Amino acid sequence: MNRPAPLRALLTLLAAGLALGCGSAPAAAPGKLGDQLRFGIEMAQRGLWNEAMFRFEQARALGPRDRRVLNNLAVSYEAVGRFDDALATYKTALEAAPGDRKLRQNYTRFLEFYQNFKIRKPADPAAPAATPGPAPEPAPESPATPPPAQPEGSAT
Repeated sequence: MNRPAPLRALLTLLAAGLALGCGSAPAAAPGKLGDQLRFGIEMAQRGLWNEAMFRFEQARALGPRDRRVLNNLAVSYEAVGRFDDALATYKTALEAAPGDRKLRQNYTRFLEFYQNFKIRKPADPAAPAATPGPAPEPAPESPATPPPAQPEGSAT
């Protein structure tokens, strides 16, 4: 898939950020949340985003409100271009951990990208013309220009 340069750069940062605080051992027991999370992080670092997304989805089944899992799942959705799913997952993560600073930064950074993506996305010629609605409000207490994503890397 040929991605625009800013998106390629973002995905590189995301993959690097997933490595923070995590070992690189593959999953030993697929039923453990931490193992799925670690294996997903390893796959993301290798650029295998579909496998990473699968592992994060498996981890979500084991810990549906775990902020690390939700954050990393949202990042993987971004990486494969499932932006609506990323948005919904970030919102769920913020409901689970409203005070998490890294998560809020990732969400704010994603909103900035997503708003630009929606504006630039070619319109469906069969769809009626619509005027853009109001932009989503950034999360409270978020920085004006968010730093690069800081996905969670620790599974402990």
